[in-house]
Formats: sequence, C-alpha cells, structure tokens
Amino acid sequence: MQAAFQVGAYLLGVPLELMVIAVLLRGEYRRYPIIFLYAAVDLLTSVLEIQPSLAYSSGTPEARHRWAEMFWINEQIMQVLVLVLVISLVYSAAKHLHPRRTLLTELICGTLLVAAISLWAHYDPNLPMGMYMTRWTRDLNFCAAILDLGLWALLIGSKKKDYQLLLVTGGLGIQFAGGAIGQALRDMSPAIVTAASDFTVIASLARVYIWWRAFRGKPQPLPPVNGSPTPASGSPK
Repeated sequence: MQAAFQVGAYLLGVPLELMVIAVLLRGEYRRYPIIFLYAAVDLLTSVLEIQPSLAYSSGTPEARHRWAEMFWINEQIMQVLVLVLVISLVYSAAKHLHPRRTLLTELICGTLLVAAISLWAHYDPNLPMGMYMTRWTRDLNFCAAILDLGLWALLIGSKKKDYQLLLVTGGLGIQFAGGAIGQALRDMSPAIVTAASDFTVIASLARVYIWWRAFRGKPQPLPPVNGSPTPASGSPK
C-alpha cells in the first residue's frame, strides 16, 4: 500500500514540478529567479530520490541506509533554499519599508540563530540521524511558516495587491504547516511515521499545484527600468 502511494506521489508530483518549471520559463523566471531555482532543485531531488525510496521497501539494511542518507541530504538542501526564498520574497515585498538592508540583516541573522539553536538543542550523536533531523526540520518549518505569515501580512497590507505572489505565499504556507505538523507527528510515535510522511508529501504536492495555478496565467510585467515601462515577458511583439 505504501509503495503504491509513493509511486502515485511521484507520478503526480514530477509532472507537476515539470509544469511549474515550464510556466516559469515563459518569462516569470526573470521576475522570480529564486523560485525558479527552488523549483528546479526540487525536481532534481525528487528524481534522484525515486529509485532509493522505492528500493527502501525491499527492507535490506543497505537500501534503508542509502535512502535515509539521500533523503536527509536533500532535505537540508531544500530547507536552506526555501528559507533563502522566503527571506528574498519578504525583502522584495518590504520595498516600502526603510531601511530594507537592516530588515534583510535581521531576517538572515534571526533565521541562522534559530537554526543553530535548534540544531544544538536536538543534535545527539547517540541517536539515529533521522530522529534529531526530524526535530530540527520541524523547527525550521515552523520558523519558515512565521516568516511566510509576515510576508502574507505585507502583501495583504499593500495598496496594490499582487495576487500571483499571494498564491505563491499561500502555497508555501501550506507546505510549511504540513511539514511542521508531519515532522511533529513523526517524532510522537513510530506507529504513525508512515502516515506523517504521507501528510508531508500531500502538503508539498498542494504547494506545487498552487504554484502551477499561480504562474500559468499571462506573465506579469517586469518592474520598470530607469523609469521606462518594460513589456511583459512572453507578450506578443
């Protein structure tokens, strides 16, 4: 049953990730380069995980070790990327606030501090890596959810609403909340590890689908350069 869920998740997720990249390549990647980078790395890690994750069900120690090692390496990469993404979006949305550089410095330092304290609190060389990493990624997802909430507040408070970015932010919020809840459930009891992991996967799939919906419309115009309006990428000449 679990193997069927994994196969279904890949059959749904990988095409969705490709669709997100395809719509971004119509021009939005210029406006959101870090979103494009995140989507590309997300696709790459998903593809790399297919064989090890399906081989995990074989039950051999080598297969289990290989899957765990790859999963947590990819998880660390994606956690760093998503925090960079959210911080960059908050910085962009706070263009009416001054000084923005101070805000950027505070966001970076605060995020690094939370990540370092959380890792220090949970790291234990005597425990399996998955146990302390689960707790650490849970805390990082919670931190990212708070940043995402601040971004949402900035966008809602803006006089000119960017509904595309609101959708992107909403999708991230679902992923962060699902990730934090899923990792917390994994840590509660070994009996619900599978269900908790599936919950996290579903939240991630929801984010990918929302991003596709957000970017599949007409590409948004780029910001003006030197006071001159710039036509939307992909618009007819």
